[in-house]
Order: sequence, then C-alpha cells, then structure tokens
Amino acid sequence: MLQIIINPKTNESLTEEQQASVGPAHEKLIGIISASGELVSMDGLDAPAKSTVVRVRDGKTVTSEGSLFEGDDYFGGYYIVDVADQDRAVELAAMIPDAQWSAVEIRPYLEMPEEG
Repeated sequence: MLQIIINPKTNESLTEEQQASVGPAHEKLIGIISASGELVSMDGLDAPAKSTVVRVRDGKTVTSEGSLFEGDDYFGGYYIVDVADQDRAVELAAMIPDAQWSAVEIRPYLEMPEEG
C-alpha cells in the first residue's frame, strides 16, 4: 500500500502551478499502473476533522469526532498495488506528486497463513 501523507500547511504553501499539477500527475500514475496491471485499488480520504473515532470500553461504545492522532500530518489517500518487489513500490511512490512536498509511506500487507 502506498499511503499518501498530507500536511495541510505545506499544501497551503504550494504555488497555483504546483496545486494544478497534482490531479494530472495522479491521472498519469493511474494510467501507468492500470496499464501494467499493478493497480489493485486506490482512493482519497476526506479531512481528518470529518473522522469519527470508535472505542469500546467496559462493553460500551464510545465515539469522538475528529482524528485519533495529534499533529498536522494525516493519511490522505492510498494506492494498493501488486508489484514484484520493494524497488518497484519505491519507484511508484516517487511518482505520486505529493511525495515532492509531503511523504508517501510504503506499507506491505501482512502475510496471512493459508487455511488448509
């Protein structure tokens, strides 16, 4: 999973040209990984302020509004890709435009034991 980490303060400091380049750069990447068969899924996430945190304590469900995590950076979207190796994951992550001013975290899925 290529997790796009967003910093809103950094995004606010982008020029209009940089902001305008984000959409087309994502579209280009989507075209590349769709054509190669590496794209499994992708999506963007809404602002952390629209989150709801759910906890169960003593059998009771408790909710709170807003993000669970403190700080400016937040998980803003993802690409799930099926790639041959870590090098290809890094190559694709570097093509995500947000990597130029924020960060992209590569997180592999856990290997689950096969049932049988």
